[in-house]
Amino acid sequence: MMKLSLGPILWFWSKQTVFDFYAKAAEWPVDTVYLGETVCSRRRELKLADWLEIAGVLKDAGKQVVLSTQTLIESEADLRLLRRICSQQEYLIEANDQSALQLATQNNLPFVTGPSMNIYNSATLKLLAKQGLKGWSLPVELGRETLRQLIDELEAEGLDLPAEVFAWGFLPLAWSSRCFTARHYNLPKDNCEFRCLQHPDGLELRSRESRELFRLNGTSTLSGARYDLMRQMPDMAQMGVATVRLSPEHKGMDEVVRRFDQTRRGEAPEVNPLQLVEAPPCDGYWYGRPGMDRVQV
Repeated sequence: MMKLSLGPILWFWSKQTVFDFYAKAAEWPVDTVYLGETVCSRRRELKLADWLEIAGVLKDAGKQVVLSTQTLIESEADLRLLRRICSQQEYLIEANDQSALQLATQNNLPFVTGPSMNIYNSATLKLLAKQGLKGWSLPVELGRETLRQLIDELEAEGLDLPAEVFAWGFLPLAWSSRCFTARHYNLPKDNCEFRCLQHPDGLELRSRESRELFRLNGTSTLSGARYDLMRQMPDMAQMGVATVRLSPEHKGMDEVVRRFDQTRRGEAPEVNPLQLVEAPPCDGYWYGRPGMDRVQV
């Protein structure tokens, strides 16, 4: 049976909200939980000690805990934190950029790669396997045919590298040294007043035709439509996907986890679509189409 993972929180939530969220997550039927700030180093509500405290609670609850690293390293302070994460030996590391990959390799620390890493062929995976790679996430812009090819090629080489697929949530598409949320409020990045806290599921950006294009989230840009591959899970299981990833949202994640858990067990969840934050569903990338498309209705 495929595993369920809870990806890192991509949004900026208060410290108490984060602690409350993971207290509930400890009771959910997820197998792996990714912890840590992956977007912006100015989001200092939680220190590394806080993340490790949460990690201990989740580990005691029987979850596999993975410490996620920042996707865009911009300063020496960012590197210092990254070095601290990559110096501990208790938890697996999710490398989200080349800096984390290098430090994990130098410290002989096993690691997995997040969906932001540009892994497009089996040659890359074979090289990373020699450096300590224990699992990998398919980049969100790739689809099932590429995934099937990569899994088949790894099996032909006799490599056991579990594949993970981002299956629920707003797709992280791009990162920038500029803060788009601060710019929306005509504020400089270094004095942003932490306006992201006002948008726990991102700041919606629509086209002139009122179509949901993106969600602004500080220095990152996400899809305006919510990726939903729940109905594609049987297909994933058949091709050998090990884990499906659910990206946290501010409300209703217990219901999301419940329905995905039902689906992986072969049960039939409710047919009505989940609408936690008002947003259209999409699955285009999975079928090799534009990401905002909805192919399977």
